[in-house]
Amino acid sequence: MTTLRTLTAGVAAGAAVLLLVASVAAGADADSDSAAPGDPLTQAVARGQTLFSLETFGGNGNTCETCHSGGGKLPGMLPDGRQLPSLINAAAIFPRFSRGAGAVVTLEGQVRQCIRGGLGGSPPPAGSPDLVALTAYLGSIALGQAVDIGGAPK
Repeated sequence: MTTLRTLTAGVAAGAAVLLLVASVAAGADADSDSAAPGDPLTQAVARGQTLFSLETFGGNGNTCETCHSGGGKLPGMLPDGRQLPSLINAAAIFPRFSRGAGAVVTLEGQVRQCIRGGLGGSPPPAGSPDLVALTAYLGSIALGQAVDIGGAPK
């Protein structure tokens, strides 16, 4: 039952991020009729993009963009040469089952695992402003993608 509650909370949080990002892109925010460059969601998306591009999280010197090309909008490549799909629909397909983890994982959990495993770094704590910013950024690049929970990366 705890797993179901956690999954439900993760689905609700992911849906809320997608809805807020869509609202900002459409010219509105959660509290007013228009989005301003300084509103909290726009700032979170910008912070997430900066973290994605520049932050090593104390790891091996790589950033998210080392493997996820074009800010995650283009297919990427792992250091061993294996191809990675773009992240263009990542926010639209989580939560999803991970064979490697043997469990259903949320977008937040996947980001944390990628930072821990791929970058050899210390991921931001769950619910922290930096993790919220990273997932807000991923939500912003998924704008217009069909929600397909459990679907395949593009």
